[in-house]
Amino acid sequence: MIDKKHIGKQLAPFQVTADAGQLRFFAKAIGETNPIYFSEQVARDAGHPGLPLPPTMLFSLAFENPSQGWRDELGIIASRILHGEESFTYHRMAYAGDTLRFDVRIADIYDKKGGALEFVVRETRVTNQRNEHVADLRTVLVQRNG
Repeated sequence: MIDKKHIGKQLAPFQVTADAGQLRFFAKAIGETNPIYFSEQVARDAGHPGLPLPPTMLFSLAFENPSQGWRDELGIIASRILHGEESFTYHRMAYAGDTLRFDVRIADIYDKKGGALEFVVRETRVTNQRNEHVADLRTVLVQRNG
């Protein structure tokens, strides 16, 4: 069982610079067709200072956390995990070239079905290089036991 003593634990913060090429690739992968995600000129003409990050790209950038040791510390077994859910609350746009800081906290740990399923809820605050609040992410990881 994942120990509930980890509720409230702050994970090591990390930073990621949003790369324009990666942004375009992500936009294409999710089927985005709006040219503001592909052309800097179109993005500027639309009032943006550069290419805006497509919706949900922050979730993808969160995987660039160089330290995944927290999973081991909690006793999470990689072969047993499932993606439960994710949600986003956006406060401002992020753009290609922004350096984004991810501050992650274990918000909750609970189980269902007599411990057959364990849930770890992570809440992440994302800020940019100007320390402006970009977004709040909520992710639920599910571990199957048995």
